Amino acid sequence: MSNSSLAGKRIESLLDENSFVEIGAGISARATDFNMEPKDAVADGVVTGYGLIDGRLVYVYSQDPSVLGGSVGEMHAKKIVSLYDLALKVGAPVIGIIDSAGLRLNESFDALDAFGSIYRAQAMASGVIPQITAIFGKCGGGLSVFTGMTDFTFMEGDSARLFVNSPNALSGNYEEKLDTAKAAFQADEAGNVDIVASEAEIYDEIRSFISLLPSNNDEFGASSECTDDLNRAVADIVNCKGDTAIALSMIADDNSYYEVKAGYGKEMTTGFIRLNGQTVGCVANRSEIYDDESKKVWEGNGTLTPNAVSKAADFVNFCDSFDIPLLTLTNVTGYEADTCCEKKIAKAAGKLAYAFANATVAKVNVVIGKAFGTAGILMNSKSLGCDLTLAWSDAKIGMMDSKLAASIIYDGKGADAVSAGAGEYDKLQNNIGSAARRGYVDQIIEAADTRKYLIGAFEMLYTKREDRPAKKHGAV
Repeated sequence: MSNSSLAGKRIESLLDENSFVEIGAGISARATDFNMEPKDAVADGVVTGYGLIDGRLVYVYSQDPSVLGGSVGEMHAKKIVSLYDLALKVGAPVIGIIDSAGLRLNESFDALDAFGSIYRAQAMASGVIPQITAIFGKCGGGLSVFTGMTDFTFMEGDSARLFVNSPNALSGNYEEKLDTAKAAFQADEAGNVDIVASEAEIYDEIRSFISLLPSNNDEFGASSECTDDLNRAVADIVNCKGDTAIALSMIADDNSYYEVKAGYGKEMTTGFIRLNGQTVGCVANRSEIYDDESKKVWEGNGTLTPNAVSKAADFVNFCDSFDIPLLTLTNVTGYEADTCCEKKIAKAAGKLAYAFANATVAKVNVVIGKAFGTAGILMNSKSLGCDLTLAWSDAKIGMMDSKLAASIIYDGKGADAVSAGAGEYDKLQNNIGSAARRGYVDQIIEAADTRKYLIGAFEMLYTKREDRPAKKHGAV
């Protein structure tokens, strides 16, 4: 049985005990060119089948590096595509375990067509069933597109490699200078990987992650039983305006926040929490990161960057596809001002604006600090269709910082006039009460009450339905 191989053992480590059922174990390569021996290609280098994670059905394929290097050829791809066909019919997630030498060279055109057939299967499944990839070995060349088309990617931190071109093939680079194939680069610099961990930890991470997601786009989100106090106060949350990952964990049921792409676009945190058992997708501005020992390990300036905004847009699109409600925590003053940012920020910001405006799921925004300028508008504002906007009592919403505004309005009139003007501007324009009077804020709350107000808001919005203009798809 091919499930006794490393590939099979990996599947068994992931799934509930004794739940895996293999499909296509007898399939072997058909190609005989270059003296290839099909009888030696056990299961054609990939184990496919279905099983359970905490009692829920999932489909899994796992490449076998001991058979032709786990390379992708005609029948290898046919098995994966057939698995996708089944998953779409049934409505269950697909999890791919990658460890492959890449394209099978001696199959030439057939191998190229094999890659294309898998890409198409992934495209058809996108937004219908969750797709997850775990990289435990090599994932290079055209195989890297597999991860680019799945929803979330997990990568083993030491020996796994993800690349389109190897480091030594990049102009001016080599592996010893910068190993662009390693998990650290792919996660923190490229943003192609969501979670980096050891192989053993990845099995647990995926199991926990799957429990937060619906099996398909017809399930109307995901929920589980809640044992946490629905009215629990979060007294210290007011001190977490900087590191909103901590703030989200304080709001969440059982203080559990599942963050994705934590090292990429650090000016924004994205991930999942449960509120009264309901899975909620979270997007929050972030200007500080603290480690488990409460030591500050990163500090930003409260602005938006292209990487952070792009990360958030992709996350919003995923949540909307699977009817997962959206929560935003807003604390932003503007856009990062440097030439690198300037090249990409307009397009990236447009994608985030489109993602929020296009999303029809329940959307709640909490202004926990500042919401200045169009950067504040991008963060799930009422202008973009947010259903309910809450604000902490000391929050500020406006065009810009009052001192900067006054320096423009009272230019040339002296420091006293600027100082007095700043106070007046703060009172009239940036005051949260002024925003509430104009209808831009629905409720002003105390920070400690955030959890119970959010639970009430999402419960009220649970049956929300909203249509969009008829069209094939947007082009932003």
